[in-house]
Amino acid sequence: MDKLERKDIIDKVTTLLKEIPSSMDIVKKGGNRDARFRYLATHMVDKAIEKDALILSENRQGIAILFKTSKKDDNIWKELWTQLKLVANVTGVKNALDILKTQKYIKNQRPQEGEYLYCWFWGILKEYRGADTQVGKEMKDEFFKIAHDTGLELYAETRGRTNAIVYQRVGFDLFHEWDHPSGDTMYFLKYNPNNPRNKRP
Repeated sequence: MDKLERKDIIDKVTTLLKEIPSSMDIVKKGGNRDARFRYLATHMVDKAIEKDALILSENRQGIAILFKTSKKDDNIWKELWTQLKLVANVTGVKNALDILKTQKYIKNQRPQEGEYLYCWFWGILKEYRGADTQVGKEMKDEFFKIAHDTGLELYAETRGRTNAIVYQRVGFDLFHEWDHPSGDTMYFLKYNPNNPRNKRP
C-alpha cells in the first residue's frame, strides 16, 4: 500500500470515528479533538495493515478491520508503549481508566479458548450507505467468506440498536445485551459459519 492510499484510508476512518459512540467516549474532549481522532485512526489503520486485517470495499468507501485473534493475543506488556502513547495523544488518563474497565467486561464476552474472528471496526462513508449502494452487502459477504474459509466464529459489538437489527438480518445472532456505563445498550453479536442456516456467500 502506498503513502497516498494509506493517507486516504486514515482520512476516511477519522471521519467515520466521529460518528461512533465508542470512539466519541474514548477521545478526550476539548483542545484539538480532530487531531486526537486522527491519531486514533492512524493507530487503527497501521495496526490493521500490520496484521493483514484491513478490508476495503471495491469503491474504497467502506472500510473494516477484521482480526483473527484469541485471548492469548491480548498481551498488555507487548502493547504497553502504544497504549501509553494513546493515553497521551487520544484518551487522557481519566478516560483511559474508564476504558480499561469497560474493555475488560467486553473482552470477557468473547471466547476464552481458541481462535476467533473479531470485527474491530466497520464503517461506510455516509453517501454510500443504504441498500441501493451494495457496499454493505459486498463487505458483509467478504466477512462471511473469511469466516467460512477459516471455520471460525465472527464476533462484533455495537451500541446502535439499528445496527444490531441489521447485523441480525444478515446472519449474526444476538447473544448478549449490556447496560453500558454511557447509558446506551451494547449489543454483542456473533456469526457461526458452522450453523447449517448460514450458507457460504
